[in-house]
Amino acid sequence: MHHDEWLTTLTMLQQRGEPCVLVTVAEHQGSTPRDSGSKMVVTAERCYHTIGGGHLEFQALAQARALLASAAPAARLERFPLAARLGQCCGGSATLLFEPLVTPRPLIAVFGAGHVGRALVNLLATLPCRVLWVDSRAAEFPPALPPGVAQRLTDAPEEVVAELPPGSYFVVLTHDHQLDLVLSEQILRRGDFRYFGLIGSATKRKRFDYRLSGKGISEERLQRMRCPIGLPDVTGKLPAEIAVAIAGEIIASYQADRGILA
Repeated sequence: MHHDEWLTTLTMLQQRGEPCVLVTVAEHQGSTPRDSGSKMVVTAERCYHTIGGGHLEFQALAQARALLASAAPAARLERFPLAARLGQCCGGSATLLFEPLVTPRPLIAVFGAGHVGRALVNLLATLPCRVLWVDSRAAEFPPALPPGVAQRLTDAPEEVVAELPPGSYFVVLTHDHQLDLVLSEQILRRGDFRYFGLIGSATKRKRFDYRLSGKGISEERLQRMRCPIGLPDVTGKLPAEIAVAIAGEIIASYQADRGILA
């Protein structure tokens, strides 16, 4: 393997926002299949490059995937004895360095499971993010959810706002103006969101600004509410067109976050 092949792999995975573990042979004693410095890159689905195959690589893969699945993955050194065995007939031991490279995936809360909500969630499911889809109406959700999407059926969607971590993305597209107002107030009071978009016209925007400032929300906070929602150049009334405009705005936001030029 050329020394820079693993770097190319890491760059590709980081651009996709896909978490991985970089496994390096830190040192070896006795005879091991690969020299120190050999690397492989492990994701939940795939393994790139090799540290020599055999039982050592099999154990390293399992360890790397366990790290990926853990709540707070941290780098670790692990020593593996290499007993002489059939198929890998070298004794000694190898010490492997496991470095998790986990790009935090943005959490996007979508309030509203109507036509626009459905079109948006289907789009977001194809992006490197996690989606929480919230509505009070069971019948509005599709029978099967796209991968990476969790559903929350609740009579009090506004209570979900407080549960989400700082830096979350909020998209409010409900069927009820009063609920939109309650959600907007909760989100703006938090203030630690990465993005907040509210569906509606410029007239709705004016009305909401008036109502929310009356509830003590500052002008500076109100400026952070995207309403009308979505990229202004992407126009159209179809759910898919609105969804693309919203998704485009969200992508621009998280790419700016990661320092990637859109």
